[in-house]
Amino acid sequence: MNKIYLDNAATTPLSEEVIDAMVDTMKMNFGNPSSTHSFGQEAKILIENVRRQIADYLHVTPAEIIFTSCGTESNNMIIKSSVDHLGVERIISTPLEHKCVSESILDMKNRKGVEVNYIRPNEKGDIDLNKLEELLKSSDKKTLVSLMHVNNEIGNIYDIKKIAELCKANNALFHSDTVQTMAHMNLDFSDIQVDFASCSAHKFHGPKGVGFAFIRKSSGLKGIITGGPQERSLRAGTENVAGIVGLGKALEISLKNMEAYTNHMQEIKSYAIERLSAEISGIKFNGRSAEKENSLYTVLSALLPYKNPLIGLQLDMKGIAISQGSACSSGASKPSMVMMMVLSEDEMDHCTPLRISFSHMTTKEDIDALVTALKEISSDFVIENTNVEHR
Repeated sequence: MNKIYLDNAATTPLSEEVIDAMVDTMKMNFGNPSSTHSFGQEAKILIENVRRQIADYLHVTPAEIIFTSCGTESNNMIIKSSVDHLGVERIISTPLEHKCVSESILDMKNRKGVEVNYIRPNEKGDIDLNKLEELLKSSDKKTLVSLMHVNNEIGNIYDIKKIAELCKANNALFHSDTVQTMAHMNLDFSDIQVDFASCSAHKFHGPKGVGFAFIRKSSGLKGIITGGPQERSLRAGTENVAGIVGLGKALEISLKNMEAYTNHMQEIKSYAIERLSAEISGIKFNGRSAEKENSLYTVLSALLPYKNPLIGLQLDMKGIAISQGSACSSGASKPSMVMMMVLSEDEMDHCTPLRISFSHMTTKEDIDALVTALKEISSDFVIENTNVEHR
């Protein structure tokens, strides 16, 4: 069976060049980067070269890049340390955040008594920045705003530059989960005044188990993993040298090919919208995911006009890997919080969400195969809900 992968928002295949770079590092640079001898210092140089590479991409200083195991660790560290060490008493967020953010916030509410204010999105998944400004002005408590750059399920792009300006004007800290946009968009943190951001290498064809946190040096944030001076004493523990090298190589490839990759994926996404709309009667698209200007080119969130909780399994049996939402919600018995925010009750009761996510490796033939498979599966259902009102 020819297998097709359409779940790139969950993770991406490793690039061959990344694999080669990592294997060479594991063979030749096995030293502990904290050791003072030549083996250790050679490994340290590799780490610092990648740190400078990332800093150049984001237009920040190398000291502001802290290597971690993933975006989840980065987000946990930023949110929890902001409360523990920066005196944050209030957090403003939305129900649309990734679980590693929303659960970290809930943990701080339950264990530390932090006040939490949520901005409810509209039916398109948009957030009201006037509401954010109103909340910022409503309290003198030390506040952290945590809002993602791009939603990992519906692809909506949020104006983090404007959000950062509002936070700065109201003396609030701003954290953005940028896991879906690192290496996919040009990010200039000398212009976008975020205080904190996060990255996972496996979202742009790098290895799993490595990422980084951007921590603006003026913030004063401290680490929550102690036991050594690694990573500016913000993240103790021996660094994953081969993983960091893989991250750097994946970033290099992505930045070098960003325009070509963007154009290709936008073309594939447009083709998917066209084919699905033409062949699947009653299909709709969630949030802003079908809009070129307001959503990231990697994600398309579709809504099938029938209820089929087994759709992911059925597609997998046909050789097509896809998800119904965030990988962190896979297997859940109820829709994700994002879907609950953007779908009506009728849609949740009678329709099936499907997240299609692309990479530069995705082809039109892959989309054709998906459409064919969906038509075969759809033939088993009587479509009675094509008039279900989309909120």
